[in-house]
Amino acid sequence: MKQFQYTVTDPLGIHARPAGMLVKAAKALDSTVTIAKEDGSSAVATKLMAVMGLAIKTGNTVTVTLEGGDEEANAASLEQFFKDNV
Repeated sequence: MKQFQYTVTDPLGIHARPAGMLVKAAKALDSTVTIAKEDGSSAVATKLMAVMGLAIKTGNTVTVTLEGGDEEANAASLEQFFKDNV
């Protein structure tokens, strides 16, 4: 299991466009990806409505957990995705 934390900087938070891009990026990985908010709510990152249902706003810190597959490479890839898009 590999984890990293990220504080959302997008002025609109994780809304439809970045959520869709996140789902697409997570589906391309061979790891199971879970995204969790500080309040304990979480969602599997391959499910668009679940990710949007988290209502992640600007300034929220999320914990991204990857399990299975090449966790190191997948975590690095996903962390870069967050920096570039969220």
